[in-house]
Amino acid sequence: MATTQSTRVRRAVQRYAASIDELRGVTDAYVALVTRLLDDAGINYLTVSGRTKTVESFAGKAARRLPGGRLAHPKPLTDITDQIGVRVVTYVLADVDAVAQLLSSQLAVLEDRDMGQETAAAGRFGYSSRHLLVGLGEDREEPGIPRERPASVQIRTVLQHAWAEFEHDVRYKGSVSAEHAPDFDRRFTLAAGLLELADQQFGSLAAFKDALVKEGYSCPNWSQTNVMISAAESGSCSTDDVLATYASEESKQKGMEDFKSVQADLASLDASSSPDTEDKGVIYGKNWSLNTHDVTKWQEKLGGNIVR
Repeated sequence: MATTQSTRVRRAVQRYAASIDELRGVTDAYVALVTRLLDDAGINYLTVSGRTKTVESFAGKAARRLPGGRLAHPKPLTDITDQIGVRVVTYVLADVDAVAQLLSSQLAVLEDRDMGQETAAAGRFGYSSRHLLVGLGEDREEPGIPRERPASVQIRTVLQHAWAEFEHDVRYKGSVSAEHAPDFDRRFTLAAGLLELADQQFGSLAAFKDALVKEGYSCPNWSQTNVMISAAESGSCSTDDVLATYASEESKQKGMEDFKSVQADLASLDASSSPDTEDKGVIYGKNWSLNTHDVTKWQEKLGGNIVR
């Protein structure tokens, strides 16, 4: 049986090697298709890139065996579905879902995995990326893409991408001794958690408020007032705080400059008074801000940068 399986793998690798030039052309065609779909939909993204699985990588995956000795991919040429890979890197987390929804509406989705949700469900921080296996489906034709050739599409933010590349290079390509492995695992887990917070962007003020409450923030008297000129939405949980979300980076920067200006005016008027010992300030995140007490505590929970 082992000899039969080895022969099957060898033949599959030979056939794959013979088709590698064709696969590279299909990869280019998928990259062009995904790029065109994103541009037509007006979705903002950093890069769209592609890669064709190398013969060496295909051979290694084709030869992979399960604990009982059976091949993990009995039919390598069809079971290995990431022969053609496309990667979309977005700026913000919300656009990962937007890209996935767009591709689902335009292409046939054969598989959809949210690696971040799977990692979180296991109670861990770590690799986050949306993986779609897509094909043309019955009703679509595209030059250079055979109907039987699917593509594996990874969708991730620029921070998720940086994390994945760094972890792969250090953890898997680097030489970490068994003695230091637990400490590296702990540090990688901490870094992944901080990156997840830094990537957080809220689609509405209500979503931001709900996320704060989930983290233990007290919000006894919620009122959405929208009084902040630079913010898309703003409100308060009490007389001592202001929550805000912003429509753009420019409007967030304007809000930050306005706060600094007010603080400078107050300081000049109150220069003779004793220094304020309360931990006050504003935390600015991806598209949100929180003006409250105990800003150091809440920065540790939410991420972002403190401005006092």
